Amino acid sequence: MHARCYAEQWPLRTSFVISRGARTEAAVVVVEVSDGSVTGVGECTPYPRYGESVETVLAQVRSILPAVEDGLDRVALQAQMPAGAARNAVDCALMDWERRRDQAGQHGPGSLATVQTLVIDTPRAMAEAAAEQAARGVETLKLKLDDSSVEARVRAVRAAAPETQLVIDANESWQRATLVERCQMLAGLGVAMLEQPLPADDDSFLSSFPHPLPICADESCHTREDLPRLQGLYEMVNIKLDKTGGITEALALADEARAQGFALMLGCMLCTSRAIRAAWPLGELVKLRDLDGPTWLARDVQPPLRFEAGRVYW
Repeated sequence: MHARCYAEQWPLRTSFVISRGARTEAAVVVVEVSDGSVTGVGECTPYPRYGESVETVLAQVRSILPAVEDGLDRVALQAQMPAGAARNAVDCALMDWERRRDQAGQHGPGSLATVQTLVIDTPRAMAEAAAEQAARGVETLKLKLDDSSVEARVRAVRAAAPETQLVIDANESWQRATLVERCQMLAGLGVAMLEQPLPADDDSFLSSFPHPLPICADESCHTREDLPRLQGLYEMVNIKLDKTGGITEALALADEARAQGFALMLGCMLCTSRAIRAAWPLGELVKLRDLDGPTWLARDVQPPLRFEAGRVYW
């Protein structure tokens, strides 16, 4: 087996604004493994929130590639690297190699429904974006929000897209003092789910009040080891391959989370279609999918997945 890794930068078609700031490109790390006839490719997105950078992830991957070339498989990989972006790229490259080796020429199932994200903007601009997406046939919108103008933004979007399902992602930016009242307001506006309102190290407050709408753990949930702590705090968990450290742990997390009574969401980072293809095996296991990362790119890998009317087509 031969293996290599490298970084890529993919410019965005427009700025991607969340509570932590704005991004104008997707910086990814790619891993390729090959036996000389079949090549597998994996991709990850290093995330500063988890102490990752392109440089640190490349260093992690390079440290394990000699073992991969000597035959390290996905099962053994789990004990050799911690969960995170680096292991994800390696794990998914090995999975892709296995798939191509065993099922050469076959593709995934036809399509999956996905939310479309609206980034933070003025209430008017978010309403206009919501109306545009609803007109295209998108059935679920995910609103990125910070701690300001929450009600004004949600009301504007709701008025612009009255029949569209709404979910909210605060990316840890809200405070305890306003959370209970905000949850009641969101439920009153028909919001279907609230994702990670409080910082991961301050989410114990979620057990102190009845939730009028489901609350989903994102930054608070990485692997199966997190599940016991999330009981009584969240009703749903967001599974992302860059957090779980690859498709191997992601599938195990999905099974265990369902067994413990959690609803499932499948998410992604800003990424190319390679990363969405890697997550495809989870597509039918989850209640909600947020797979729109490639739609923010100015250009995508070839061949790209096709995104149309709130669905992604292999």
